Amino acid sequence: MNFEQLNLIPPILKALAQENYTKPTPIQEQAIPPVLAGRDLFGCAQTGTGKTAAFSLPIIQLLSEQQPRPNVPRPIRSLILTPTRELAIQIYDNIRAYSRFTRLRSVVIVGGVSQRAQEQQLEQGTDILIATPGRLIDLMNQGFVDLRHVQILVLDEADRMLDMGFIHDMKRIIAKLPAKRQTLFFSATLPPEITKLVDSLLTSPVKVEITPVSSTAERIEQSVYFVDKPNKLALLTLLLQDKSIESALVFTRTKHGADRVVRGLTKAKITAQAIHGDKSQNARQAALNNFKNGTTRVLVATDIAARGIDIEELSHVINYNLPNIPETYVHRIGRTGRAGHSGIAISFCEYEELPYLKDIEKLIKKKIPVVEDHPYPMVITSPPEKPPAPSAPPRPNRKAPARR
Repeated sequence: MNFEQLNLIPPILKALAQENYTKPTPIQEQAIPPVLAGRDLFGCAQTGTGKTAAFSLPIIQLLSEQQPRPNVPRPIRSLILTPTRELAIQIYDNIRAYSRFTRLRSVVIVGGVSQRAQEQQLEQGTDILIATPGRLIDLMNQGFVDLRHVQILVLDEADRMLDMGFIHDMKRIIAKLPAKRQTLFFSATLPPEITKLVDSLLTSPVKVEITPVSSTAERIEQSVYFVDKPNKLALLTLLLQDKSIESALVFTRTKHGADRVVRGLTKAKITAQAIHGDKSQNARQAALNNFKNGTTRVLVATDIAARGIDIEELSHVINYNLPNIPETYVHRIGRTGRAGHSGIAISFCEYEELPYLKDIEKLIKKKIPVVEDHPYPMVITSPPEKPPAPSAPPRPNRKAPARR
């Protein structure tokens, strides 16, 4: 199948040709026709499956078919909610590319930057608004956002939004939308909360399920190193001496851990930058751009970057810390092996992370090969002994003095 067979309009086909899109992915094949027909849609698809185009292309077509009213500010006709700033910006970039030969206007609003420029863009009007929930609520409360004209709502990475505590913000936003609308709902996993949300928001939806989260990409070569926590940085530095690792996305559990790894790599003269929630949006975007253009060889991230960052031809993902949620492992390694490219995923596992590794292997239904020949093998193979409780001090002699 090609894009022409999906009945897309010539301006979109022309944009896709410029983006070198040749064949639709499975989720695009299955999602675009029902969305163009006005149906609600529930898509279960992990990152890297072409999901953004699956909802963006029909939205652009549906909105383009309506003639804008002259001399009237453009109302927001489609709202796309997404959990992270990076993903919102990526969707915005894609929509701008896909709609370049139409008259549609799109705006992205995210936290972490001054909102003044966003206010000015909203005052000019927009057809499509891409937003993170927190900043959207702020601008709604200040009267800069009117959602009364929204025709199409997209909830992207809905499970991640729930994980990040956005459920109440999502409900407040949805309450401001027209009851009659088309809703497109995407999630990589199906916890009970998601099923409940789907039932409450969608009307007779078409369900599209592509590549369940438990099946990792076949092209990704996975391995694990058993290593004690104090030796992880030394092992990472050693692995990165290999020049065939052109670029590496390294995941740590904490923000401080990410900064610590960057300091260690920089000391070893390996170019690295960190990206996490304590960084400003401008700093995060700069680090991401430096990584994409090759200025920085290693990007060290917390799980804020596990979804939604699309880095072409990323050669390696390295789990410095294993995640305690097995699905997160799949999302992390899914940053490599994209769009037909091969990829390598390396994990470090210390003693306390052994249960996490067991859960991951249970989810992906395979044993991850262990690399045993390395200079920092695990030595700590039992939990640290608890120090003995301090002995009680001698009780004072409270014997009553003898009477004289």
